[in-house]
Amino acid sequence: MRPTHPLLLAAALLCAAAGPVRADFKLPRPSPDATVKQTIGITDLSIKYSRPGVKGRTIWGALVPYGSPWRTGANEITNFTTTDSITVEGKPLPAGTYGVVTIPSPDSWIVVFSKQKDNWGTNEYDPKQDQLRVTVKPTAAEPTEWMQFTIEPTAPDAADLVLRWEKLRVAVHLSVDVNRYVMAGVRATVDTAKAGDWRTFYRAANWANDSNVAPRDVNVWAATALKAQANFNTLALSAKLAHKAGQNQTAVAQMTQAIALGKADKDVEAVQIAPLEKLLAEWTAKK
Repeated sequence: MRPTHPLLLAAALLCAAAGPVRADFKLPRPSPDATVKQTIGITDLSIKYSRPGVKGRTIWGALVPYGSPWRTGANEITNFTTTDSITVEGKPLPAGTYGVVTIPSPDSWIVVFSKQKDNWGTNEYDPKQDQLRVTVKPTAAEPTEWMQFTIEPTAPDAADLVLRWEKLRVAVHLSVDVNRYVMAGVRATVDTAKAGDWRTFYRAANWANDSNVAPRDVNVWAATALKAQANFNTLALSAKLAHKAGQNQTAVAQMTQAIALGKADKDVEAVQIAPLEKLLAEWTAKK
C-alpha cells in the first residue's frame, strides 16, 4: 500500500471537518413581492410590499382585524420611500423610507408612516416611532384578488397612494412642491454656467416662465441667453416676455425674426413654428 501524501491527507481532513455542503435555493412566496415606482416632478416615490391573496377568506375584521396595527401586506412590513420631502393628506413627511402600518376600521383607516421600516410584522410596532399619522376613509371597489398598491398621478404635483384588496379601496393623497425642487436645481446650474452657455440660461428661463415662478430671474436669464446667441429659441422667448411686459413693437419684431430663423433651420420642425405664427398673428391683429 502506497503512503498518502501529507498535503492530500490534510485536504481530506479539512473536507471531513466541513461536513456536507448544503445546496441553497429559493422557493416562491405564497404572497409574492412587488414594487411600484412613480416620479412626480423630479421626486421619486416608491412602495415595496408583498401581495397576499383573498383565497376565499374573510379579510376585513377577520384575517385583518379591526382596530389593530397591520403591516399592510404580508411578509416584511410594507416600505414607502420618497426622495424629497412631501405632504401626506396635507401634513409634512420628510424624505426617507418608512414602514407603512395601517389600523383599519369599517369607517376609517389610520395610515402610519413609521421609522420602523425593518420589522417583519407588527409585534414590535412602537407608536413612539411614528413619523406621521393620517386618517382616511375606505371606499367600496371592484373585487381585487391579490392585494395591490398603485401610485396614481392626479396633477403634475400630486398623486394618490392607493391600496386595493378584496372589495375595498383606500387612497392617501400625496403632494410634492415640484417648483421648489426644480428651482433649486435650476439655480445651482445657472450659478455655475458660463455667460456664453445660451442653452442653460434659455432652458432655465423657459421653464420658470412656463411655471409662473421667479419672474425677475426669468427676465435676467432670458436676456443672458439672447445676448449669448440670438436664435429661434432665445428670440421667441424674448418676444413672449416683451409682449407680456406690454412692449408690443419689440415683441413683434423679435417673433418675426425668430420665425424666419426657425424656417431656415433644418433642426426646427414645423410643429414648433406654427404656434409662434399664431401668436404673431394675434399680436399684429391687435395693433
